[in-house]
Amino acid sequence: METTGCGTAIVTPFRADGRDSIDESALRALVNWQIDSGIDFLVACGSTGEAATLDEEEWLHTIHIIMDAAGGRVPVWAGCTHNCTRTLLRQARLLSQVRGISAILSANPYYNKPTQEGQYQHFLALAQAVDPVPVVLYNVPGRTAANLEPQTVVRLAEAAPNIQAIKEASGKLTQISELVHSLPRGFKVFSGDDNLALAAIGIGAHGLISVASNEAPAEVSRMIRAALHNDWQAARELERQYGRLFEANFWESNPAPVKTILSLMGRTTDVVRLPLVPPTAATRARLERLAGELGLLKHAPIPEGYIGLF
Repeated sequence: METTGCGTAIVTPFRADGRDSIDESALRALVNWQIDSGIDFLVACGSTGEAATLDEEEWLHTIHIIMDAAGGRVPVWAGCTHNCTRTLLRQARLLSQVRGISAILSANPYYNKPTQEGQYQHFLALAQAVDPVPVVLYNVPGRTAANLEPQTVVRLAEAAPNIQAIKEASGKLTQISELVHSLPRGFKVFSGDDNLALAAIGIGAHGLISVASNEAPAEVSRMIRAALHNDWQAARELERQYGRLFEANFWESNPAPVKTILSLMGRTTDVVRLPLVPPTAATRARLERLAGELGLLKHAPIPEGYIGLF
């Protein structure tokens, strides 16, 4: 896998129509803005994309929209996660037929709390089902209640050549370090946490799959690019400036804060699907204040039909 740098775990915009239908025009505009801002790749239908609340038809449709809007300008990874291995394999085979998909990103099986051997067999079955499509493992124990240990990742990399990367969101730098030093040199390790990205790159990670780049794609991608090129002064300055945003995106359950800021920027609604709900009024006020201080609201698109005062 050649991909490195900053990838955006892109939100899935919904219309405020009472049905929370997917807003295709907003999604296409977001994809174009991300690419024009210099993002290195996109991740469709991950946790931030609310994949868990999309039915199968919507999930595939959303991926097709993002693929079409990207038009081959950047790689697109597609999320495909399930806690039933049989269901995962069926959905992954559907996904592997989508022309142009650069990789399939799959998180630990959630709720079941499988052993390391169970996770090994689960991910190995996925890799074999979609071979030669590259597979990116996604370790996010805070959401799934299962940690994918480095030794298991090494076993998977040895057993399936198309398992080529991992998004590591355990929040443990020691685990990231062990991955970097244990895996083959061509295997890519990406931070799954914005606030640990520079530290992860410092010990050998290859980039970041970001939440905050939804709101600040140029700035976050520039931060990651600077770190990868050993321009640590520039990277740290950007982290210092946007570190508050990294934290704010998790003041309430992701992606509700991200969508709130994007709505303030005029780029999508703040609609999330149940069981998620929009942030409280107090949190929204804090988000608006922070977005203003960071200058995120300066270049918000003018809503269609708006005349303004002259």
